[in-house]
Amino acid sequence: MCMLAILYRVAKNTPILLAANREEVLTRPTQFPKIQSGTPRIVCGIDRQAGGTWLGVNQFGLLIAVTNRARVRPPLEPRSRGLLCRDLLDSRTAKEAAELARKELATGRYAGANYLCADGKSAAVVYGGRRVEIKELEPGLYTLSSGDLNDKTDERHEFIRRRLTLHTLDSAVTFLAVASRAFSQKPDAEGRRGVVLIGGESGTVSSALLSLPRKIQQSTFQYCDGPPSERGYEDLSALLRQVLSAGRNRKLPPPEKKEGEGEGLRSKSPKPVTGGH
Repeated sequence: MCMLAILYRVAKNTPILLAANREEVLTRPTQFPKIQSGTPRIVCGIDRQAGGTWLGVNQFGLLIAVTNRARVRPPLEPRSRGLLCRDLLDSRTAKEAAELARKELATGRYAGANYLCADGKSAAVVYGGRRVEIKELEPGLYTLSSGDLNDKTDERHEFIRRRLTLHTLDSAVTFLAVASRAFSQKPDAEGRRGVVLIGGESGTVSSALLSLPRKIQQSTFQYCDGPPSERGYEDLSALLRQVLSAGRNRKLPPPEKKEGEGEGLRSKSPKPVTGGH
């Protein structure tokens, strides 16, 4: 299923901050994140069973992540959702990736999924369940798992939002510190107030923390190969910076500043996603 939180264009000089736990069958073989061959340059892990990925960043500063969601009539032989995630990482912009995701999901070849596509200028989540729809993100804090953004029917969403909004999220350091604790929290004896899933045939198999600021040398990528409640995060920031440096000569205009950007976020709901849920 997977669980993630993105703080988009709120923290000063850092448009994208992400925390994400991957949830999968425990025996599914996985390749540790590395820089993949080919162009554009991409850093991501690889699902060895199907060949795709669940989260990655390319040299243009484009972040792509996928979460599974239910679909009433999935195809009998669906194409891997991770392969589409990997395909989207060949895009130059979030808008381009979101449109490609919409077109692909509309073919009906995939089981249910949500795709997060984000760069410094724009971000969107593409729903691929009962309907295929693009939801653009305004500056704010968002959570995503197996349903729509900020799903109020999922207790884990509410837990993460409470934990994160106890602090003023005006810097990458604050977000990453708070998110690392929240995403490492196991549920209590009643199965509540936690995020990490353990104890079954499937559960939390890895976790990632990402910071994509305007200055490449300050980019951060921390990765936990296993449940973060049981293991620590490893620093893979050098890989991320190497990938981003491959696109340093690209000339893109600075993003238009939107209301609320750079003001921090404290105990308040994000600005609504356009179009409703």
